[in-house]
Amino acid sequence: MAKERITHSCTTCGFSSPKWFGRCPDCGAWSTAAQSGAAGPAASGATVLGSGGAALHRFSTGIDEVDRVLGGGFVAGTCALLAGEPGIGKSTIVLQFLAGMMEAGRKTLLVTGEESLDQVALRGSRLGLDTERFRALSTTSLESVLAASKTEAPDVLVVDSIQTLETSAAEQGAGSVVQVRDCAAHLTRHAKETGTIVVLVGHVTKEGTVAGPKTLEHVVDVVLTLEGERTGTVRLLRAAKNRFGSCEETGVFMMTEAGLEPVADPSAMLLADRRPGVPGSVVFPGLEGTRPLMVEIQALVANSDLAQPRRVPIGLDPRRLSLLLGVLSLHADVELHK
Repeated sequence: MAKERITHSCTTCGFSSPKWFGRCPDCGAWSTAAQSGAAGPAASGATVLGSGGAALHRFSTGIDEVDRVLGGGFVAGTCALLAGEPGIGKSTIVLQFLAGMMEAGRKTLLVTGEESLDQVALRGSRLGLDTERFRALSTTSLESVLAASKTEAPDVLVVDSIQTLETSAAEQGAGSVVQVRDCAAHLTRHAKETGTIVVLVGHVTKEGTVAGPKTLEHVVDVVLTLEGERTGTVRLLRAAKNRFGSCEETGVFMMTEAGLEPVADPSAMLLADRRPGVPGSVVFPGLEGTRPLMVEIQALVANSDLAQPRRVPIGLDPRRLSLLLGVLSLHADVELHK
């Protein structure tokens, strides 16, 4: 008979320990230790791992820039997290790649906990998508999501968002550390057992980090971030974590009335408004993953009345700029300190 293991978990932050604690060592909260027991795993036979190359099958999203970041598409059984600031375009891009995967004959299921189905249909119609083909469910219950996925048997399951989901097995409210952790763990296990591609849409904090416990990023296979200025039109898709591909690629999009449109030639877009021959402007070739990008660097020099004039970079780390200028001054005799 397997021996029961006793653990104590903090109901505030999710910290767990085999020993009881009065004050949580992680978040500092008092009297938040909750005891739980689980039977140890029974002995099971091992199997040959094999090469794994033949079983690695990727599903294209129908959007080249998304496939570029993923390394060719989603791998079957992947659990991915897509995070970004409010209004940046997370819900828009998931609708678009769901439509692209349906065009390839894949079954999809969209679960929304933030919008009604009518609101999702309205946004899909605005993007020019055939909303009649979408299979969707509006719920915040994890058990309902798993039951619907078992019935529908989709190739791709999107949950928008993980912070609105809750399970009856946890007492905390939706969005709490425990709820986010447990729901993500159940959905990841569901992806591995069924081969379903699960995409979780997540929020970010005001510091720009993924909201919820750090275990959320650890438990998923892929962490995608959608970045950009809300007042601008350029959006960048990056992979902060990718177990099945590189994290060096960047997808470039333009936000339009028809949704996020992939930019096949980012260099042309970045230099579209540049006027050649203007002093203080130079084009620099940079490498973003495997794709070279031509970007413009501008410099403005003016007389200063300050006792100690300052260098103010925009879009570049000031410490890195100081390091580069120090190297140029020491090894290339380029005097930039006067």
